[in-house]
Amino acid sequence: MLKNFIYHFLERRHFWRYASFSEVAELYASRTLRVIGIHLASGFASVFLIQIGYSLSFIMTYWAIYFLSKIPLSYAAALIAARFGPKHGIFISNVLYIPAMASLALAPYFGLWAIISWGACMALSATLYQLCYLIDFSKVKSVDHAGKEIGFMNILEKIAIGVSPLIGGLVALFFGAQAIMWVAASVFLLAAVPLMRTSEPTRTRQKIAFRGFPYRTAWHSLVSQVGIGFDVVSTAHIWGLFIAIVIFPGWGDEIYVTLGALSSITILTAIAISYAYGKLIDRNRGGDLLSISVIANAVVHLFRPFAVGVTPIIATNIANEVATTGITMSYMRGMFDTADRSGHRIMYLCMIEMMANFGAALACGVLLIAISLVGDNDGLRVFFFVAAGFVLLAGTARFQLYRK
Repeated sequence: MLKNFIYHFLERRHFWRYASFSEVAELYASRTLRVIGIHLASGFASVFLIQIGYSLSFIMTYWAIYFLSKIPLSYAAALIAARFGPKHGIFISNVLYIPAMASLALAPYFGLWAIISWGACMALSATLYQLCYLIDFSKVKSVDHAGKEIGFMNILEKIAIGVSPLIGGLVALFFGAQAIMWVAASVFLLAAVPLMRTSEPTRTRQKIAFRGFPYRTAWHSLVSQVGIGFDVVSTAHIWGLFIAIVIFPGWGDEIYVTLGALSSITILTAIAISYAYGKLIDRNRGGDLLSISVIANAVVHLFRPFAVGVTPIIATNIANEVATTGITMSYMRGMFDTADRSGHRIMYLCMIEMMANFGAALACGVLLIAISLVGDNDGLRVFFFVAAGFVLLAGTARFQLYRK
């Protein structure tokens, strides 16, 4: 049903493309379901570990190891995508996420072993999915309307992100936090179904190699991914921990509803700006959008330590959404163009993922150092000041598309 809605709504607007619109509609539908499944639980995972007795230092050490492990896994994912195709990679990824969520739900009973199982399955799933999704989307995107399509994908994602944490929070309130994990696991099988109705968009049984890779063209965007990865961890993981530990300490399952509501309230902002940003990108203003959004996002991080109530948190979330959406959409358009030009699509996107995971692990390391020096609460505050500097790296990409 979701795929049919997308297909009939957008097909007539995108008649010139690398692939049929059916293929991109399937990707839209699968991505939306995947995002719902992830955000039912992932936004609460660190808070869940805090509640069952693990320290902030343990949690950040876990995430640092998790992101570091994804660097070599990115190359393994590239080999799978090259041999079997991105759609099959996404299917495998969704299946792997089911035992990941089940393991997290069992963490109160099996302790560290369940957490290790969760991390291993999730690292494999997330790495394989992200790379295969980027390969698939970069191949089936419209030639002339990539900005709009990225905008529409972002709208669907934001609707899913906006709704799913609130649903997850309510499930946790009435049935317990572990129930979220089981609900999320069931959604992942549904997310795999839409993609398996058409053939692979890329040639299978490919071989990938570093030889001949256009490093001079790609290195600016690769370095800038360190800032992107740092920012993702700052917002997706550490901001939620800051709210739970510093602003609303001692709350029970009500914290899940609070976090879900605070995340969901930005949905209208995201929907409104995604379409406008897509049009800007298609008018070749993506470079300006990227530069302005990166600076705005750095300012948001500077103000995070001072957001000590519901209203400041909402304002911070909205400002972050405006800035992050601008970065994500303009960066993705430039990244896809570079992938097209490189002649090494899979290898380039693999290296992009490697650098993003390095930046994410670096963010975890910075927070670990901060809390070891000044304690958990002040360490979280200090971290956001450091993050404001690191995210500026995202503006150094220098995509050739935006030099015209």
